[in-house]
Amino acid sequence: METISVQQMAESVGTERVSDWVEVTQGMIDQFAEATGDHQFIHVDPERAAQTPFGGTIAHGFLSLSLMPMLAARTGAPSIAGATMGVNYGGNEVRFLTPVRSGKRVRGRFTLLKFTERKPGVWEQVQQYVLEIEGEEKPALIAEWIALVYV
Repeated sequence: METISVQQMAESVGTERVSDWVEVTQGMIDQFAEATGDHQFIHVDPERAAQTPFGGTIAHGFLSLSLMPMLAARTGAPSIAGATMGVNYGGNEVRFLTPVRSGKRVRGRFTLLKFTERKPGVWEQVQQYVLEIEGEEKPALIAEWIALVYV
């Protein structure tokens, strides 16, 4: 993995990275339901979900959002020299646009919107995260996400 300086990262605002495709399986959806306690039938009951406009089970919106770290790691993004940790700070906006059907493949498209020093040694990174669904016109979600990077 490539390592770059904070200055190089700041100069890369506007760059886009795309992950590989990952299948969203019913097993992933079921595990997410167990972890969160969200057992709504549209997620975990294929027979009942088949009778809905979705035509089958769909991933939880928050499952789609939670794929962000895994997909970001699969983009080949460089690491920042001297960084000791990165932490989620929050989101400015999240919109769930298209449900992800069980068995569909998704990928993350990440665009660095901002990388600025908040205080000495702490950098704010704002990225747009678009979760694309293979074969679908509209993405599953679009989010603007903020992380703090400690250097």
